[in-house]
Amino acid sequence: MISLQNVSKTYSVRGDSSVLAVRNLTMQVEKGEFVIITGRSGSGKTTLLSLVAGLTWPTSGQVLLDGIEVWRLADKEQSLLRNKKIGFVFQFPSLLPTLTSVENVLLPTMFGDKVKGDRSRDRAVMLLEQVGLNDKLRSYPRQLSGGQQQRVVIARALMNEPQLLLADEPTSDLDELTEHEIMALFRNIHALTGVTVLLVTHSNDLAGYGTRLIRMAGGAITDLDD
Repeated sequence: MISLQNVSKTYSVRGDSSVLAVRNLTMQVEKGEFVIITGRSGSGKTTLLSLVAGLTWPTSGQVLLDGIEVWRLADKEQSLLRNKKIGFVFQFPSLLPTLTSVENVLLPTMFGDKVKGDRSRDRAVMLLEQVGLNDKLRSYPRQLSGGQQQRVVIARALMNEPQLLLADEPTSDLDELTEHEIMALFRNIHALTGVTVLLVTHSNDLAGYGTRLIRMAGGAITDLDD
């Protein structure tokens, strides 16, 4: 599903300085895996996720998604690929405050062609029920707790039936109990749908929720738990 070959990413900073965020990284993620990436802040794990998503250009190396080299595609083709194949869950919920839970979940259908017409709302409702929010369909983000907002985001990420779910620190702003509830939700979704999951977290305590663990430090993989 995901293949990175000798990938590096260097960011330019002030003057002639630069930061090597990812260095000579090679890794594979097979379809149906639930891979958790851990590491301290600045270890390169979020940059790695951005490279996989096609949101950040690699300085060198190849990034393949389902056999397609993302950066050989035109901008429009990249956007369509992301919309059809990838669901995103970011650190902060990023819901539109003027839309209800159902309306927020429906947003991806405005840009893709997988779910259309009357099926769209039915699927949005089903996904919200799946993440435990059947009583919050018409609620606005301000009426939801942080954990509930993140559940709406997860439902939205699944709206277009993606093959890959990318999650960047999805529990870092939550209390410990809610954190484990959200991780259990990811695990249940993975078991139910078989979607490939790549989840970044700074917490080693959450490693057991995945099927495989990758540890990063200094922009490189330090430990690959197969």
